[in-house]
Amino acid sequence: MAASIRLARARDLDAIEKIENDADRLLINKLKPDDWAAAPTGAARASEPGFILVAELDDGHVAGFVHVLEVDGICHLEQLSVAPGDTRQGWGRALVEAAKIQAQKRGYHRISLRTYADIPWNAPFYASAGFVEAKPTTQFHRTLVGIERELGLDRYGRRMQMVAQVEAPGLEDVRFTERFGSARPVEKVHRNGAVGLAIPGKRQIA
Repeated sequence: MAASIRLARARDLDAIEKIENDADRLLINKLKPDDWAAAPTGAARASEPGFILVAELDDGHVAGFVHVLEVDGICHLEQLSVAPGDTRQGWGRALVEAAKIQAQKRGYHRISLRTYADIPWNAPFYASAGFVEAKPTTQFHRTLVGIERELGLDRYGRRMQMVAQVEAPGLEDVRFTERFGSARPVEKVHRNGAVGLAIPGKRQIA
């Protein structure tokens, strides 16, 4: 089955919220926290500066999404979630690669994220996608570290920042087939002009 990676639309917002809440169960079961906040609404994510990409399968359902913030000249992958029923099919990696392409089209040279160092589908996954550990040197990233501490996220394992250099593949939007059998353009990507406040980097689920 193939998936079109495209910018999120209003009709996707409810699915985005549900996918994140469902995917979070994997992390909750792993970390066993005393409490875990529900995902923000899709509308709340869409109101942030940046963009949301979704993986829509040929049967019409959304398998996952990636939310990327654009704040103070920084491109930051805030959330990656794939529906539990659609994992292990390459959609998380497809979304990450598409986010890199979109970031490059918007003039960025690197993309950052914050995640758990020792959760297999967190830092090890991102390392396999070209991300490396980096220190939080900007005010934006230091603010995220502070927010994570206030939320107590570091109680469940080491948090780390990672960055990847953004290459220029010559594509604007991409269609990925299962297991990355091929890729081809499907439609022109337009800039999302939404504005808002940055959501703290809390969870990344591949």
